[in-house]
Amino acid sequence: MIALVVAVQLGYNFMQTRSVLGQKTDVTRVQLLADTNKQRRAVGEQDLRLNDKLNLAAQEKAQDMFKEQYWAHVSPSGLTPWHWFKEAGYDYAEAGENLAEGFHSSAGVLAAWMNSKDHRQNILDTSYEEVGFAVKTGVLNGRTTTLVVALYGQPAREGGALLASTQQTVLAAKDTTLSPIARLGIGVQSMTPALVGSLVLIGIVIAVALVAHAYRNQLPFVLRKSWRRHHGLYKALGMTSFVFILLALYGGGQI
Repeated sequence: MIALVVAVQLGYNFMQTRSVLGQKTDVTRVQLLADTNKQRRAVGEQDLRLNDKLNLAAQEKAQDMFKEQYWAHVSPSGLTPWHWFKEAGYDYAEAGENLAEGFHSSAGVLAAWMNSKDHRQNILDTSYEEVGFAVKTGVLNGRTTTLVVALYGQPAREGGALLASTQQTVLAAKDTTLSPIARLGIGVQSMTPALVGSLVLIGIVIAVALVAHAYRNQLPFVLRKSWRRHHGLYKALGMTSFVFILLALYGGGQI
């Protein structure tokens, strides 16, 4: 029991460290744009252009979520995504927003969005021509996490017959349910290279321990004696490694 408690505590500390370190470097605006356009090309759509005003609007939205402690399309005070378009001076004919939280790679973010009908619709919408991204790490509801905001837009044309505010807008839902298989795939894609390497190393250690246990009677006398003496320690290390793997898979991210 003590070993299990220690394993859980170490696993929690490991995930906290991973959360702080991994999220700061692995989700980038450049890679989000590249992955988005890769998905659009796959279905024959034109690439989106990165727009400075949309980048600014996305950054302001991300900052507001940390400031007001919420993760939603509409703020507690009633501010909609379109408020941030207006604040940045972006006049749109159509616009949309995607949100992501807790991911550790750009690939994981795109995989999650593509597994959600409404998020996928924003990514592949033929009317959108431009996009802006924000990737911001901070403390939300007492824990360190990374928020990703994507704002999609079709700029309003001068002399158009309709005003921007009268155009149809698409707002992606944030509560889409994913299948366990989809979540597992997203979790794997969200892992950093360092984490993948660590899991491989842990797997090798576990495999060696299992083989040694299976053939313990054939080990040299000194090793057999050590195995019997420290058997409990080896079990504790094995459980700790198992907890690490479960937490790593479970902590891959969410929509």
